[in-house]
Parts: sequence; structure tokens; C-alpha cells
Amino acid sequence: MKNFFDNTEIAFKLKSDSELERAYFLFKMIAHQPLVRIGTAVTHFAIKAHLPVEGLIRATVFDHFCGGVSELDCMKTVDAIHTAGVCSVLDYSVEGKETEEEFDAVVARTLKLIDFVKEKQAIPFAVFKPTAMGRFDLYVKVGEGETLTSEEEEEWDRVKKRFNTVCEKASELGVSLLIDAEESWMQTAADAIVEEMMRIYNKERAVVYNTLQLYRWDRLDYLKELHKRAKKEGFIIGMKFVRGAYMEKEHDRAEEKGYSTPICASKKITDDNFNEAVHYMMDNLDSMVLFLGTHNEESTLLVLSIMEEKGIAKNDDRVWFGQLYGMSDHISYNLANREYNVAKYLPFGPVRDVMPYLIRRAEENTSVAGQTTRELTLLSTERKRRKL
Repeated sequence: MKNFFDNTEIAFKLKSDSELERAYFLFKMIAHQPLVRIGTAVTHFAIKAHLPVEGLIRATVFDHFCGGVSELDCMKTVDAIHTAGVCSVLDYSVEGKETEEEFDAVVARTLKLIDFVKEKQAIPFAVFKPTAMGRFDLYVKVGEGETLTSEEEEEWDRVKKRFNTVCEKASELGVSLLIDAEESWMQTAADAIVEEMMRIYNKERAVVYNTLQLYRWDRLDYLKELHKRAKKEGFIIGMKFVRGAYMEKEHDRAEEKGYSTPICASKKITDDNFNEAVHYMMDNLDSMVLFLGTHNEESTLLVLSIMEEKGIAKNDDRVWFGQLYGMSDHISYNLANREYNVAKYLPFGPVRDVMPYLIRRAEENTSVAGQTTRELTLLSTERKRRKL
């Protein structure tokens, strides 16, 4: 089964020769960590100094990893990848908001996005981060059980209302919502709100999906406890699985505050944790729905083999596979070619505002062992096949 991911003709069939060359150039750059650091520093400086770098960024890294600057700007990409059977998750990737006005603006934007995607078969999901709806420090305080001031109580009520407003709209219009996970020390409070939303809106179908970062050793136990509550109270669990994206921050904070790191002790233990959680969900698809957010071929193949073993149809709506736009096309397009449910996360937003997201992605991907090498090998194979 494994070799079907090696089909580069299917993986890159939507890329023109010039787009293929751009991808090859970008991943060669990313393969050199110091280059990423230099590029990151230069980009930060240029943007802060208002130097005219947006055109260059747009023509290279932005257009490779992002769908566009607005929802409408994304539609060309959404429609193009849907011709190959790949759906899109539009992700407004502007980060670092802190004020009530900014949070309300995100709600308005998300509601507009849900309206926008409701008629589009190509966009079955919307997505947001908990900290797009409320202050990071407030989540921390609530999660750690600290007493809130009366102003903070009101502020927390507004956060919950924002979640509810968005989830209610998604439920009404038949769109599903993927809610991202963030740092462990704010996640407890976010989990509580998302569970409450599942309790209200996931009675008939999975409208609301939480995210499990399975490099955390406690997440499988959390899932099992959540499942007990879901069975008792009669709601469906929607869950996106990822390995996780905040490892260095997690280790640093644990060391600084003197508690045990929440991260698994090794890559192998993380992989075992991920696979065990996959088995658990696949054994309970009567009351759970899985969105497998991974660029890991072994994890993807594990789910495919379980589906085959259990006689689960390839297009069964309870199992989705997701990758980031601009990465792991060999997984996405080869899966879609075999009629599995696949969606690409398509970040969008103003070039200047989306740069923190792009820089983080570049940094994350240089730290994933073998990821960049695999991308480069496949791109090289396709360049040779096209005689470029």
C-alpha cells in the first residue's frame, strides 16, 4: 500500500512547471535552518520598517503556503484543488489579537465565512483558534481555577458567548467547525468550552471538533474520559488529531515553573500515543468522528488499514484526512485520487498579518525530522519526470 504515496504525477498534477520550481526552491531554502532564521529576521525587520517586501513575499512563500488575502481571493485555489477531489478548510490566519474589539471582529469574520462556505461543497469546514475569541491570560486563569474579578467574569462570559454564536451558526447552516488546540496551560479552559459546545450542538452530527495534541501524554486519558461523558449525555465527539506544535515552549515553561513536562518523552512514545488514540477512535466511530491532521505517512496508512479491516467505506464521512496547503501533496492528492475524504488547511489574510503564521510554519517544518527531505525528494522526482 505504501508506494501509492510515491506517485508524484498525481501529487503535483495541479502544479505548473514554474510552481514546481518555486516549491523546490522554497523547500531547499527551508532545508537550511540558518537560512530560515536569517529569512525570518530579515522579514520581521522589513515588515516593521515598512519596506516594500510584500510583493516578493506574495510571489514566493505566501502564494505557496496560503490561499490568498481574502475569502474571494482563495476561491481560485479552492476550485482548482477540488477538481482533484481535495476540499478546503479556510483558515483566517491572523494571530496575536488582544482586545475585545478584535475578538468581536473575529466572530463577525467567522460568521461571514460560515455564510460564505455553506453553499460550497468544496469547503465543508470552518476553523478558529480559542485565542481568537478571548485573551490568552484569561484562559490560563480560568484553567488554573483562579478566582476571577467581576470584570473578568463578564469577560469570560463574553468569550463563551462568542463560541456559542459561531457554533450555533455552523449548526444552522450545516458547516462543521474545527477548533484548534494551543498551549497546554490555556487548553484546559478551552477544552471545557468546546465540550460544552459539543454537548449542545453535536446531538445529531459532529458540528464541533476539538483538537488533541498527541505529543501530550495525558491526551488519550482525556479522550477516554470525554467519551464516557459523551455516551452518558448523548452527544457525538468530533476530534481532530495532530501531533502538536508548541514543544519547545511547553518544555521551557515546565522547566521555568518546576512541573513535569506535558510532552511525551520521545518521538516513539508520541507516535505510539498517536496510534493508540487512532485505534480508540476508529473502534468507536458510532459515537466519534475523526479528522486526522497529519503529514505522517505511517499514521495515515494505519487509518487506511483499519478502515479496510473494518470494512469502512473510503468516503465515510466519519473519517477525514487533512494536511496544510503547500505541504505533503503526495499524501493529499494520492488519497483523494483513491476517493478518501481529504481537506487542505488553506490559510488566508493580509500578507503582513499572516507573516507570523508563515514564519512559525517554516520554523516548525525545519524541526520535523525528514519532512523537508521527503518534500525535496518527491519534488526532485517530479522535476526529473517532467525533464525540467
